[in-house]
Amino acid sequence: MTTLAIPKGARGRGAKSNASDRFEATEIEAFDDGWTDDDAALPAQIPTTVTPLRSRTIISKNQSPDIGFERSINPYKGCSHGCIYCYSRPSHAYLGLSPGLDFETKIFSKPDAAHLLEQELSARKYVCKRIHIGGDTDPYQPDEKDLRITRSILKVVARFNQPVSVITKSNLITRDLDILGPMARDKLATAFVSITTLDRGLARAMEPRASTPAKRLEAISRLAEAGVPVGVGFAPVIPGLNDHELESILEAAAKAGATTAIYVTLRLPLEIKDLFKEWLADVRPNRAARVMSLVRQTRGGKEYDADWAQRMKGTGPVAELIATRFKAAVKRYGLDGPRHELDVTKFKVPESARAQLDLFA
Repeated sequence: MTTLAIPKGARGRGAKSNASDRFEATEIEAFDDGWTDDDAALPAQIPTTVTPLRSRTIISKNQSPDIGFERSINPYKGCSHGCIYCYSRPSHAYLGLSPGLDFETKIFSKPDAAHLLEQELSARKYVCKRIHIGGDTDPYQPDEKDLRITRSILKVVARFNQPVSVITKSNLITRDLDILGPMARDKLATAFVSITTLDRGLARAMEPRASTPAKRLEAISRLAEAGVPVGVGFAPVIPGLNDHELESILEAAAKAGATTAIYVTLRLPLEIKDLFKEWLADVRPNRAARVMSLVRQTRGGKEYDADWAQRMKGTGPVAELIATRFKAAVKRYGLDGPRHELDVTKFKVPESARAQLDLFA
């Protein structure tokens, strides 16, 4: 095993090391988003690089029975929000990169996303179903402000009347209200904003480059005002760290305009397990043992169980208590209404797209 000293700039990232991916024989360790000068500074010694990734398709298909969508679009691979718990981190190993610091500093974009999407939606055999934007990494991470790939995708789905749902931790979603608002009025768009804590200090440590909790609540408010049905995602619930905020987060989101809510219990598959424990020992050393003990209590004594029947919520008394509290809170704050159904009957390939296809037929 080879060891690499971690530069001081890592202090401004989520991961505390850069262990090699699981496929490598050699291990190596090593916009207005609401943050102000009063918050801990984020050193720039570890720059973020964005590399264009050429794809053949853009719509991904999902067959996991515990995920609530069949189709998704992810404009980016990797995410510079740097959330330490992110379940997508292990996917960077397939690129020969570390799920640690590489995941949040070496980002891959899909500049052809809008063009590919137009081709796929125009296919004669295409059957319209909801597409979820952001099921893997955040579609509104910082580089989206300039690259505008997510916005280009939304322009395409709006032209086709293709229903979409969007999930993010970023206030940047409000930039695209001019598209999402009209789509929502036609029952073609819904949104979820993920809020894991209202504590600025914890958010800064756990999700260093995501919008502040206050900015995320503002995003919920502006989405609701624009007529976009919006829910709050309390994900992940980390017992012993942020679970005590469950009720306060749901109450704040409801007051901001959210009408539905979801939660997911902390998942620690593959490399995330060690990355999270390393982060916890560094950032919350006095709670580390207690948190991991409670996590194991939600996973049958293990640190993670990939069983589809329980991986999102966990099992045992701790998991059951979280579920009971969540159920009571969503009822108390009016977040238990029916999910907003999107209208798939309005889908139509615009004449401009048909003409383009006929040109190359």
